Amino acid sequence: MLFRDSRRAFMSVATSTLPTRSDRTWPFWPVVPLYPYGQRPTQRVEVVKDQVWTFEQFQGIFYVVVPIRMTVVRLEPKGLLVYSPVAPTPECIALVRELEERYGPVQYIIMSTVTGIEHKVFVGPFARRFPSAQVYVTPHQWSFPLNLPLPWLGLPGDRTQLLPPDSRQTPFGKQVDYALLPPINLGLGPFGETACFHRASRTLMVTDAIVAIPAEPPAILQLDPLPLLFHAKDSPTDAIVDTPANRRKGWQRIALFAFYFRPSTLDVATTREMFREAQQAPVRSRRHYFGLYPFRWQPDWPQSFAALHHQGQLQVAPILKTLIFNRGPEEVLGWAQTLATWPFERIIPAHLEAPIAATPDQFLEAFDFLRAELSPNNGQSIPEADFNLLRQIEALLIGRGIARPRQPMGNAAEKT
Repeated sequence: MLFRDSRRAFMSVATSTLPTRSDRTWPFWPVVPLYPYGQRPTQRVEVVKDQVWTFEQFQGIFYVVVPIRMTVVRLEPKGLLVYSPVAPTPECIALVRELEERYGPVQYIIMSTVTGIEHKVFVGPFARRFPSAQVYVTPHQWSFPLNLPLPWLGLPGDRTQLLPPDSRQTPFGKQVDYALLPPINLGLGPFGETACFHRASRTLMVTDAIVAIPAEPPAILQLDPLPLLFHAKDSPTDAIVDTPANRRKGWQRIALFAFYFRPSTLDVATTREMFREAQQAPVRSRRHYFGLYPFRWQPDWPQSFAALHHQGQLQVAPILKTLIFNRGPEEVLGWAQTLATWPFERIIPAHLEAPIAATPDQFLEAFDFLRAELSPNNGQSIPEADFNLLRQIEALLIGRGIARPRQPMGNAAEKT
């Protein structure tokens, strides 16, 4: 069981005072057209006093919204390092400027992922707001359908460079360690990410590799509760009622969508049923998808969420277990073991719960499914049926030659 850092003890949440629509505007949303499109609120959270801050936004498709997070750490004697930027809206930049006034300028920006377009798309625009900052990029970058050079992806060519293999080769290496996940060949291109360890605060920063799923909706999602309330409905004729219970219910269903795409406890109405029932919806506006609501949740869906939640413990997301990490188990396990040599006290992922109070041993336990060659459930009581769609996607990608088959573990277990 993990124990969360107490937010009441040493954390504070900051947002701009009465932000306007223009403060939260993100005009380049058509590049990656995810909700909330051109309006992206930002919350700044002080995780470790005077040392570590997170900047949270949210995004999703069809109201399946999850937090996306940037982390900023303080460097000595003065300066800031930014890990995995979010959308540089005026509100977001103003919150960063407040830190600069007190702790020094943004000196370094890290593009922490190879694959995640929802992270990569913001790095170039963010870097252009801080023209003196050096940009460090995780190696083996690629793009689809054309593999474009980094400057063509919006990164400033005169101050962008690949992260060298050894963090000691960087000007911030005495304060922030990092480890590069060896690229995992997925077919179209590799998967990879860079984890960073801020020594002064004993904080580990990761992107997608590890998560903890909260039972309550994240604070950033409460700024726009419509997605939560939309998914709390049981039928198209239900009215949207804003209560804490409905927000929690909607969030837990969103989590099942986000991790399984189609959980076993969900049925989908036919097109004819969906359009017929939409005529009876109490609200049929564009924001409510004109009354269309195809989801039919079975009564036992809370049990599926309880298994996924796993008491809020660290875990590798089912998508990564089923489609990615099992393509390079030895590389992933070796990387995780490297991270576990750092004496961190908390983990900040780019999604969902953060910060997570955790030890290196607890972190490494999340990767036991690779070490012991267990099923993708990693010893959890997750219903096997919840993995059905992920397995169908896996078989389709392999069958069409897009993805590589799973790789055997080899002698990784003996190497540990």
